[in-house]
Amino acid sequence: MCSTCGCAEGNLYIEGDEHRPHSAFRSAPFSPAPRPSGAFTGLAFTPTHSADGDLHYGHGEAGTHAPGISQRQMLDVEINVLDKNNQLAARNRARFAARKLLVLNLVSSPGSGKTTLLTETLKRLNGHVSCAVIEGDQQTVNDAARIRETGTPAIQVNTGKGCHLDAQMIADAAPRLPLADNGILFIENVGNLVCPASFDLGERHKVAVLSVTEGEDKPLKYPHMFAAASVMLLNKVDLLPYLNFDVDKCLAYAREVNPDIEILLVSATGGQGMDNWLNWLESERCA
Repeated sequence: MCSTCGCAEGNLYIEGDEHRPHSAFRSAPFSPAPRPSGAFTGLAFTPTHSADGDLHYGHGEAGTHAPGISQRQMLDVEINVLDKNNQLAARNRARFAARKLLVLNLVSSPGSGKTTLLTETLKRLNGHVSCAVIEGDQQTVNDAARIRETGTPAIQVNTGKGCHLDAQMIADAAPRLPLADNGILFIENVGNLVCPASFDLGERHKVAVLSVTEGEDKPLKYPHMFAAASVMLLNKVDLLPYLNFDVDKCLAYAREVNPDIEILLVSATGGQGMDNWLNWLESERCA
């Protein structure tokens, strides 16, 4: 179980499963499973609060809270879940390294433009570098279909109610792709700047995609994601003349959270910065 959001194992849908006529998800996609009710006793968690009365539930040992569960119990759950995931991720990483594959985990909030950025990247790499894509979403195969239109093999992994990909999902999906040695495997994670930060998939780098339409303070609002990322792509910079977005503040906030983060300004639709992004990919592939 994910200690942040509570999503459990068993949410993996490889492409096509979401169309099963007897799937519980189809009949009641947001209906929780029935469970006996019980009273919570003796495990109250008191949030810290500011002088203005703001409540902060992330200042305990676990960095989060859940009603009826102590901070120690939450830490135990997280340690157990992440330990299993990290063992699987290490196995994935060893397999990828043996084939000299550059594996990137693209993370962002919904609407950042990462699928468009990915399709434009694949068009430019077509004929030069062998690529494949694992697409993560809660439902639909729309993004995988967009990827295949570029001529790149792709497989959709639908997570159901799950809010992130995990290492087991990558271990299940990767063998279904025609991965070539010395190529690039792009993993487009579920649109979410929270849970994917904690789950290692066996990638070499997390690449955080942030669009200028989202606000320059995103790195401060979601620090764990930007701390975990090696690279931040500031996307949709062609829209800057029409927005009240402070680029310098955004870059400063990102480096405040992660002093070592590499930042590239790009526009998937306008083409700005795409050469720098492709050069970075080539340097990492040859490293």
